[in-house]
Amino acid sequence: MEYEVGDIVKLKKKHPCGSFEWEILRVGADFRLKCTGCGHQIMLPRRQVEKSTKGLTKRADGN
Repeated sequence: MEYEVGDIVKLKKKHPCGSFEWEILRVGADFRLKCTGCGHQIMLPRRQVEKSTKGLTKRADGN
């Protein structure tokens, strides 16, 4: 999968707030993700994000 800043990733496990979806803020060896439910931000290694991704929604603007 090709990840880009602004994409929405659906992960297998839900956040304690109940949301499964995270917005990608940074892409590289580590990803910075922001919970779409509560706004909490986390950093995860690329490998962990790739392994736990259930779905990917691309940005609407296409840039």
